[in-house]
Amino acid sequence: MSDTKSGDEKTLTVHPKKTLSLKRPGSEQSTVRQNFSHGRTKSVVVETKRKFVKPGEKPEPSPALSVFKPKPPQPAAAPVVQEAPRTPAPAERSGMVLTELSTGEMEARRRALEGSKVREVEERQRLADEARRRAAEDERRRRERDESARRQAEEEARLKAEAESRRRAEEEARRRAPQTAEAAAADDDEAARPKRSGAAVPVRRIVTPEVAKPTKTKGEEDRRRGKLTLTSALSSEDGDARARSLSAMRRRQEKFKRAMHQEPREKIVREVVLPETITIQDLASRMSERAVDVVKFFMKQGQIMKPGDVIDADTAELVASEFGHTVKRVAESDIEEGLFKSDDQAVELVSRPPVVTIMGHVDHGKTSLLDAIRNANVVSGEAGGITQHIGAYQVEKNGQKITFIDTPGHAAFTAMRARGAQATDIAVLVVAADDSVMPQTIESINHAKAAQVPIIVAINKIDKPAADPQKVRTQLLQHEVFVESMGGEVLDVEVSATKGTNLDKLLEAILLQSELLDLKANPDRTSEGIVIEAKLDRGRGPVATVLVQNGTLMPGDIIVAGGEWGRVRALINDRGEQMQEAGPAAPVEVLGLQGTPQAGDRFATVENEARAREITAYRQRLARDKAVARHVGQRGSLEQMMSQLQTSGLKEFPLVIKADVQGSVEAIVSALDKLGTEEVRARIVHAGAGAITESDISLAETSGAAVIGFNVRANAQARDAAERAGIEIRYYNIIYNLVDDVKAAMSGLLSPERRETFIGNAEILEVFSITKVGKVAGCRVTEGKVERGAGVRLIRENVVIHEGTLKTLKRFKDEVAEVPAGQECGMAFANYEDMRVGDVIEAFRVEHVTRTL
Repeated sequence: MSDTKSGDEKTLTVHPKKTLSLKRPGSEQSTVRQNFSHGRTKSVVVETKRKFVKPGEKPEPSPALSVFKPKPPQPAAAPVVQEAPRTPAPAERSGMVLTELSTGEMEARRRALEGSKVREVEERQRLADEARRRAAEDERRRRERDESARRQAEEEARLKAEAESRRRAEEEARRRAPQTAEAAAADDDEAARPKRSGAAVPVRRIVTPEVAKPTKTKGEEDRRRGKLTLTSALSSEDGDARARSLSAMRRRQEKFKRAMHQEPREKIVREVVLPETITIQDLASRMSERAVDVVKFFMKQGQIMKPGDVIDADTAELVASEFGHTVKRVAESDIEEGLFKSDDQAVELVSRPPVVTIMGHVDHGKTSLLDAIRNANVVSGEAGGITQHIGAYQVEKNGQKITFIDTPGHAAFTAMRARGAQATDIAVLVVAADDSVMPQTIESINHAKAAQVPIIVAINKIDKPAADPQKVRTQLLQHEVFVESMGGEVLDVEVSATKGTNLDKLLEAILLQSELLDLKANPDRTSEGIVIEAKLDRGRGPVATVLVQNGTLMPGDIIVAGGEWGRVRALINDRGEQMQEAGPAAPVEVLGLQGTPQAGDRFATVENEARAREITAYRQRLARDKAVARHVGQRGSLEQMMSQLQTSGLKEFPLVIKADVQGSVEAIVSALDKLGTEEVRARIVHAGAGAITESDISLAETSGAAVIGFNVRANAQARDAAERAGIEIRYYNIIYNLVDDVKAAMSGLLSPERRETFIGNAEILEVFSITKVGKVAGCRVTEGKVERGAGVRLIRENVVIHEGTLKTLKRFKDEVAEVPAGQECGMAFANYEDMRVGDVIEAFRVEHVTRTL
């Protein structure tokens, strides 16, 4: 079914199985957005009809969007006539058709477009006029500013000339009529001050020829007023004029007054605190001077300095004195002032337990004697039965406490014995009755005398058959230790640690000696003391065994020990019990330090963490500076190192040492230092307390060092790292074995000794020249024998001409291994043929002998 209308070109087509639709045949609809000035847009629906083009016929050009083409202007007064609907022409149907726009609307839009263009032209013209007006205004303001500056300069010049003329007139008046300075000053003030009553003072005015009376502009008025408001700041007319602040105007007026009256600024004398070193900038700020002035002072002295340069205290004091300031010198070490207090009053002191140190030779029974007193077994816990640590214990006898410090007796632990003697009140010298006085016994006596502490002699092992106490007393006389039984003042007690004989008498002697010493301390103050031993415990961290010498130490106190500090977490006594406080002469283990202090460091309680950090930072910096200075002195320049290696041939055996406590580290390092010779020495790359860690293995790998553990073990990561790097870790628990192994290893670094052995002499009787062989010497062996391959020297008139080896040794025509004395042979030298009749050939053998330390 189909129906076609010719008026509006609409076709209705109905097909079976299709929907009913109404549209123009061969046409397409689309929407076009039309843009106008000032951002206005409108959507326009357009319909395009395609025309069928026969083959061979030229197609018409595609219609343009006539909606965007400007149309010629039409008279606006013509009335709009409603036209009757007409049939569109084929040409109109073939182009673009506007479906929703009438002629009136098109005319209104055209007029709006023209109006917008006219307004745009007018806007551009207005902006250009505005820019020209602003430029003219800026130029006018610039001229006004220049004019104002010129007038100000002229006014200043005029005032300066007037001041100069007034000064000259005053000098002339003084010369003519001398008068006192006070009267002249009074007259000047009276002349300069305007009269309050009476006739007005005439004021002379100078009128410039260019401008008689300058007109004030708004910018100048604002500057005079010196007040900045929101309105004046945001106004467009005055935006470029920058107003002066009240402070700037006040400073300018003061400067002008000083220039007029030549008044010098008042000098403020300050007390300048000078440390040991200070920068120029810091010095200038402390003196309230400009750094530029201080730099100028140095330039006058012939030194070119910068504000950031560091000067010493003497130079800074000279500069401050030159600038008129007083100086107060302070040292960086003043930060430690007041750390250790010694201002206790006599009424505050109470009796305290004595501190007793057990000293003596190794294996004389010091620890066994202390075990018998404490009813404990410490010896079984020490490797090889040898004490290698300082132990601190406290026992009670008749209601009175006694603090014991046990020290090692081996020669390597000299520093431990000295440290024990310094921290003690009484020294108990243990001497075995069968061995008598031994080397470490003498050393213990010297330590006790150096510390000025009284000695009590305990003659041990009297239960042995070979015991001879009288021999001990006699030998002690040689070292100025006079016991009571020999007419002296030193108490002596015969004891037996294994049988427990006379232990009560020993304790009574100790208490008697302490009563004579009258030991007192003040428990009601901050604590002070000494670090006896320190170690790094895997579960508890840094642990320091301290002896409180004064005051009371409690958990929560902040203490400083050497270069470390910390807040006390817990106090543990020798029986493993936690304590709430530790009074004078109490040995305790302290937990809570930031690091492991050095054995022998003094500790003290401080008021807060800030002061603790300051003190430890200063001490650590001081230790670093000392280490750097020591290494620089040892190392020197590269040329010195090379020349030293060439001349001395010093070889080093690098080691990384880890031990359980700080005292053992100290003893091992001291023992290894004594092993060194001029050719080989042990170089300690790192030594510390604690377990062997992965960082120790890395350090050993970098420096090619061996790793030694004393009473410590390596963790799993360190063992894996050592296995990967091929580094052997040696474990020891007795210091003798450690020293012996290192000594054997260092002996391997010694170059073998070259030993020369004389074999024999031969005299040259004739020299033969043989083809393809060279010169051969016919010789007779006069002494010893000559061996093939031996070293030979050619001697001419008792002077060695050549030293080398034999190339051939023949008897008749046969090569032989050796030729004895009295027989003749033929010899030829390797790479040498200058042989003469009468020369002597000396044969020798060289042997290399291994050396040991």
